[in-house]
Amino acid sequence: MKKITIAKGDGIGPEIMDAVLDIFHAAQVPLEYETIEIGEKVYLNGHASGISSSSWDSILNNKILLKAPITTPQGGGYKSLNVTMRKALGLFANIRPTQSYFPFVASNFPKMNVVIVRENEEDLYAGIEHQQTDEVVQCLKLISRPGSEKIIRYAFEYAKKYGRKKVTCFSKDNIMKQTDGLFHQIFKEIAAEYPEIQSNHMIIDIGAARLAAKPESFDVIVTSNLYGDIVSDIAAEVAGSVGLAGSVNIGTSCAMFEAIHGSAPDIAGQDKANPSGLLQAAIAMLFHLGLADEASKIQNAWLKTIEDGIHTPDIYNELTSKQLVGTKGFAQAVIANLGQNPSQLQSITPPKDAVISIPIITPKKPKVKSLVGVDIFVHQANRNADTLALQLQQATHEAGMQLKMITNRGVKVWPNGLEETFCTDHWRCRFEWSSKSNGNYQEVVSLLQALYSNQIDIIKTENLYAFDGVPMYSMGQGQ
Repeated sequence: MKKITIAKGDGIGPEIMDAVLDIFHAAQVPLEYETIEIGEKVYLNGHASGISSSSWDSILNNKILLKAPITTPQGGGYKSLNVTMRKALGLFANIRPTQSYFPFVASNFPKMNVVIVRENEEDLYAGIEHQQTDEVVQCLKLISRPGSEKIIRYAFEYAKKYGRKKVTCFSKDNIMKQTDGLFHQIFKEIAAEYPEIQSNHMIIDIGAARLAAKPESFDVIVTSNLYGDIVSDIAAEVAGSVGLAGSVNIGTSCAMFEAIHGSAPDIAGQDKANPSGLLQAAIAMLFHLGLADEASKIQNAWLKTIEDGIHTPDIYNELTSKQLVGTKGFAQAVIANLGQNPSQLQSITPPKDAVISIPIITPKKPKVKSLVGVDIFVHQANRNADTLALQLQQATHEAGMQLKMITNRGVKVWPNGLEETFCTDHWRCRFEWSSKSNGNYQEVVSLLQALYSNQIDIIKTENLYAFDGVPMYSMGQGQ
């Protein structure tokens, strides 16, 4: 009998977890449970990450975690446990199936049936932030080739295994040409390997708008971390209720299953919470574990309950619902329907082998990398770009590198800047070699020493590289 780790979480977490476990017990699901404490109590007991070492041990031993929502205390110093667990356990893929249950749950889109495949480990969720000047903070957006390859290939393999017809990529590569540009480029490379599956790309803003207005035009959507977080909630809300959606987090050795909603402390302990989101995640867990018969049995009973109009307050509608129940009452209704099938709603039964394997990512042949310049970021309260340029030129007149450009918040302000451009105290100053020959790091060090000796407040440097002769760095807007 397989043992899994469960965490009852905070707020409504214990109520909805108990409801799910009652349904599992009634359905005779062959699992053992090891309960861990995570979330608010653990935070307040001195664990900044919200999880103890013994809980980590349980998850690593059992490889499967079924997790109810948790609460992160207000105030600084507390890390997001969800983000921490996804990264630490290598849970690179977040899968959120979302479909309409019309006419039993109100929705404007009866045919909606979308799966969001979200990259789970990098992007802005790397959480690398710095305050650099009095007025400017930065957050680093990290997109890697291996991370993008894994999630995009997973999306196509998911579509292939579950009979999906199309995979759509969301990015913003018209603006972020390097980071989102890499994600889009890899999508095109991998899509070419799956000619039997339709593929297309959309800019994230119009893609999100289209998802909200015409969700039935999508099948599988693959995207990066932040965009995936946003559009999966859009999809769940459009379908009828965030409370009905489960979330699957998959890695190469571990997996975590959870509802997509929060801990809702305002209704905790009132027997009002809908356990459906966690139940959907738990059903996906059963498929993942190869318990397809039990998963299908519970899924069909849940669909029958939704059809019967037995609804919790979040989806109750006087026109379509027949009985208002609480958390416990809903669980008992599902239990009563075990062994029955819905008459109108179609249960999506995944293959018995629901585990998707992707090949090990092999590194590409390294390109020829050459140093062609350096961006030096400077803290300067004086808002005049011409004055700053003169200071920099005077300080570096003997260096082998020349000042080529100054930008402020990405907009070129020197040379030939506009007086109308608003500037902060944060300046990017680009230096390149006078000749076309490649430079060396010692010259960059000498340049920095010259600036320091002239009391220029350097806050950060970024070396500029060409790969196989192609410049791989952003230019200033307005060039």
